[in-house]
Order: sequence, then C-alpha cells, then structure tokens
Amino acid sequence: MSQLNIPTIDISGLPDNTTTIRQIGEACADWGFFQVTHHGIEPQLRQRFLATCNAFFHSPTAIKHGVMRTAANPMGFYDQELTKNVRDWKEIFDYGADWRDAQQTHPSQWPQHWPEFQATLQAWFVACETLSLRLMSAIAQALDLPPAALLDGFNQGHTSFARLNYYPLCDQPLSRDPVSGAEQGHLGISRHTDSGALTVLVQDDVAALQVNRDGCWHTIQPAADGLIINIGDMLQVWSNDRLRAPEHRVLASSTRERCSAPFFLNPANNTLVQPLATSAQNPARYQPINWGDFRRRRAAGDYTDEGEEIQISQFRC
Repeated sequence: MSQLNIPTIDISGLPDNTTTIRQIGEACADWGFFQVTHHGIEPQLRQRFLATCNAFFHSPTAIKHGVMRTAANPMGFYDQELTKNVRDWKEIFDYGADWRDAQQTHPSQWPQHWPEFQATLQAWFVACETLSLRLMSAIAQALDLPPAALLDGFNQGHTSFARLNYYPLCDQPLSRDPVSGAEQGHLGISRHTDSGALTVLVQDDVAALQVNRDGCWHTIQPAADGLIINIGDMLQVWSNDRLRAPEHRVLASSTRERCSAPFFLNPANNTLVQPLATSAQNPARYQPINWGDFRRRRAAGDYTDEGEEIQISQFRC
C-alpha cells in the first residue's frame, strides 16, 4: 500500500474557467478522485463542523441511542453498518434536508437540548450541496454536455444526505499474514463504490482513505483546507462509462481515532438515471435505473445482511 497524491484543483475559476473544467474532467476520467481548494466553504464552518462531529461521538451513549437508526428510517445514529455484507469498524450519524423539503421520506433525528448541533450540521449540508452542484455543472461541460444536463435529477426534492463517521481504535486493524501474504483484520469501511452521483468529503488529518488504482490500494493524503471529491455510480451511468466510480475503502487504526464526513449528492427518488449523449457509435451500456428503488435496495443491504448489495453492473445492457 503506497501513499497517493490525487489531483488537487483550485476551483476559484468556476463556472467559466475552461482550464479548471478540463482539469476536473481529466481527474474524473483518470482517477475518479480529486481534491478541491478555494472551494468557497469558510474555514470557520469547517472547524466548527468537525468539532461538533467529534463532540457527538464522544457524548454519552444515551444521547446517541436517543437518535438510533431503525429499519424504517435510515437517518440517525448507527454502529453496525455493513458494506458489501461485511461489518464496518465505525459509528455513523446520517441526516438529510427534510427540514426544508417536505418530499423527504425519512426524517432526520436530532439530539434533544442541543440546538447548536442541528444548526451546524444543516449549515454544512447547504455548503456541500452548493459546492457539489457547481462541480456537477463543470463535469457536464467536461463531458461536452450543456452545464445543466446533469442537474435535472436534483432540481426537485433530491435525496442527498450527509454522514458523520467516527472510527474508534481497533485492536486488530488490517494487516498481511507474514506467510501467505493474505490480508487479515478489520477495515473501517470495506471496498465499495458510492451509489449516488458525487461525494464531498471533509476529514481530519489522519490519512486512512484508500483508492484502488491498477489493482493496488493507495492511501490518499488530505490537503490542508481541501475537500476530497469522488464520483459515484450514477455519474458513471450518466457518462456511459466515460467516468468510472472508483473503488475505495477506509483503514482502521490501533493508535489514532479518526473523524470524517461525506456529503452524498443523490438524485430525486423518481429520477430515471440513464446514459446521456449516446449514439450509434456509442450505444447505451446501461438500462435505465430508477434511483429511488436502487437506493432503497442499497440501504437495506447496509442495515442488515439481506443478500448481495445491488450494483449498477446488474443493469448493464
């Protein structure tokens, strides 16, 4: 496992800077991951948000269990998340935009008597939402599509949500057997691709996120004040495989705790995701995917071991 410096892009020139748009397109096509700087999110909000994340996971158990996720509502606290049917070594807290969107089907849960917690998390959600839609417009242009081509699925009641991740100390983190060379031990999150369109990640300074590139796992080094971006399954479908959702995972550690927080940009439930700008020379490689159904089936597999996780490969033509 080697260290990796994914492309870091100054996006202050968006939405019109052609060089920035080209850099984003190249990073999406080559890596599926990149970092952005000069992204417009205030450092004070970032610091307050990360401090709030840390405070929540170190709060009394009764506070966390008071907002526990259920089979009926995936929002809230949970400490038994599955990825690819394998238990993660982490705790999470998920929340969405139901405070402003009545079409949201799953209400967020908030700890009682902690108004600053809700206010900070909602401010962070809005900041990441604004950034991710700017990036989607740039990606559309990089694909030679109109700037708004990838935004239709997000104009009415999109189902984006944010997650707080906490990785506690692990007594048996991932290692290699000295004889067989096989991997053994626990991961913070097992190998996977993100199911939605785009992910915006903020994290502390502990490097643990890894991307699979050319069959090898590489650890991503977070840039100071940067945000890590990766594309998801739905963007792979929209681009008809011109862009591919990168497989990634998260290491566990026996020496340092870690916090991170991804914002998942997801379409509206009724969005039909299908390849864009196809032609006789470039026919569609996927059947249309109903996002709401796809996400429900993925979430069910994350909560309990209900068979193999749904994947976009099941929709290939």
